[in-house]
Amino acid sequence: MIRVEVEQGDVRGLRAEKSEQLTVGRAPGNDLHLPDWHVSGNHAVLSFDGVHARIRDLRSTNGSRLLRGQTVLAIDASCSWERELERGDRISFGNSTAPVVVRVEWSEPAPKPVAPPISVPPEQPKPPAPRVEEADSASVEAVDDSRVVAVRPVAAIAETRLAVEADPISLKAVYEAGRKIGSALELDDVLDAISDAVFTLVAKATHLTIVLRDESPTDASGASAQDAYVPVTTRVRGQSGAPTQPVPVARSVFRRVLSQRAAVLAADAQRDITAASILGASILSTMAVPLWKGDEILGVLEVDNRDSPGIFRERDLDLLTVVAANASLAVANARLYRRVARAEASARAEAGYLKQKAQKRIEGIIGDSSAMRAVFAAMQKVIDTRVTVLIEGETGTGKERVASAVHYQSRRKDKLFVAQNCAAMPETLLESELFGHKRGAFTGADSDKKGLFELADGGTLFLDEIGEMPLALQSKLLRVLQEGEVRPLGSNTTRTVDVRIVAATNRKLEDEVKAGRFRQDLYYRLQVFPLRLPPLRERRDDVPLLAKHFLDRYSREMAKHVAGFSQQALELLMSYGWPGNVRELENEVQRLVIQLDPGSYVMPHDLSPRVRNVEGVLDKIRPPRGTLKDMIEHIEKWLLIEALREHGGNKSATAKTLGITREGLHKKLKGYGIG
Repeated sequence: MIRVEVEQGDVRGLRAEKSEQLTVGRAPGNDLHLPDWHVSGNHAVLSFDGVHARIRDLRSTNGSRLLRGQTVLAIDASCSWERELERGDRISFGNSTAPVVVRVEWSEPAPKPVAPPISVPPEQPKPPAPRVEEADSASVEAVDDSRVVAVRPVAAIAETRLAVEADPISLKAVYEAGRKIGSALELDDVLDAISDAVFTLVAKATHLTIVLRDESPTDASGASAQDAYVPVTTRVRGQSGAPTQPVPVARSVFRRVLSQRAAVLAADAQRDITAASILGASILSTMAVPLWKGDEILGVLEVDNRDSPGIFRERDLDLLTVVAANASLAVANARLYRRVARAEASARAEAGYLKQKAQKRIEGIIGDSSAMRAVFAAMQKVIDTRVTVLIEGETGTGKERVASAVHYQSRRKDKLFVAQNCAAMPETLLESELFGHKRGAFTGADSDKKGLFELADGGTLFLDEIGEMPLALQSKLLRVLQEGEVRPLGSNTTRTVDVRIVAATNRKLEDEVKAGRFRQDLYYRLQVFPLRLPPLRERRDDVPLLAKHFLDRYSREMAKHVAGFSQQALELLMSYGWPGNVRELENEVQRLVIQLDPGSYVMPHDLSPRVRNVEGVLDKIRPPRGTLKDMIEHIEKWLLIEALREHGGNKSATAKTLGITREGLHKKLKGYGIG
């Protein structure tokens, strides 16, 4: 009896035996049917005469080779040959790169017994099939008469790819499938391309399921979700889109893929794995391959056949494994693309929100006094130019809001508006923040960083408190204004930027230049278009408008209705000097909204003590009893004296604030005997 067993090929583990002659080939009628594409229809015949065994090649296309131990007794292809065999010989059929290898054994006829046995012992139970331990090879299989289960470790994918690429027909199909999978960016498109590739390459696949690991860091209970896997797509051959009924997953095969980090083939699944998930889903043959990235398992691709058992071969598993290698990279890239797209969408939404917020703040620049109308007129002249703007004004007058208005009403409004307070950082950090740095430029610089000038390229950079910038940085800022170039810390190259500079200061830069604390050449560069913001005491007519605006705003924020200001309270607010300007008024109104009961009015006693002190001032200017002309002259004289005091005796500035000519002011002062 001659026996053969396939050790390598699509039907590895397949056995056949005959008493005298055994035929081998791809044609179905052969005793050993080898479906591998490179095997001839009638490839060879093995014969046994009871003592000797021989092999004869039948002029096969790709030839046969006799392997005896480490020796290869090769015979040229397309040439009929015959050779005597020894026990344990291996025969290589077909392609020399990935051939079908068959082991040959035979047994001599047992001698006839001289006499029948006296007694027949009871029949012993058939011992179980020997357990085959997993080895470091491209595949490991457990074989018995009823099943073939193949395993492909992830580490052996390169060998599997070489075996597939040896077949020109398969290579073309795999290349086309890989091209389509690799060209998809969105995860849904990648999953569709994987499904199409599987149904194209694995002709007998009827159902497909792709399971991916959940990317969420925690589940609903707050526990880690690193090991949570979720079916993301299912497909049924012949149906477009997802099936109407869910496709169950063979959980036992799925767990084996994860535990062994390997591709698994259960050719006759219901006889091999008697799990309830397989029996309940009528899965007759199944394959599952991992999707991985380095040591990380991203998911599992499971393919089923629910029409006939034993239909999947090892070549199907090889093809599916190669598809999984391409699919793994595509899934990882698609997930990364999705995270980047979400981050970009979030950044766009945030940028849009900030722009809207900034635009609302622009709309919220409130003022109808003559001083503010002059500011608005000056802004309109400079908005669509490229000149540097220097905003001068006391703390709390709204310099940053005006800078925002200059940007968002200009042609640069679609680019970034970046603000930096020059007094908020030490010199080294401020230089890195403005100009950027290269990795290793200083201690703690573990990566490259773009500076604010590069981030604001095409937009506007607002430098608040420019008068407090260190002298060393002033020279670098001057170079940016002159040449339009920045050089990051630690870099030998410069970068060209198109940034509009809007600077602000609450100091008199002329005095800083005289004191040697500010560069004169930089001062002249910044002083191209000065824009002075008046303090709130010079625009008292705007106090009621601002107070009402802040009252409405904080009433909405705190969901508390405040009826408004009493007339006496408004008079006190208008009479107060507001050294903190608009910011101080905003804080005062916010405190009032917190303090007041819903529906009440702001009364004088609700105001802060410093504001209520104005009541004493009102008593001082209250005119004595007399004619209307005398009382008016008394008040006018007091107002002239206070205006002169506010402007340090500068009659031109006083006249401008009072809305009269210098000659008119001089005439009134002379009439009241004021020097």
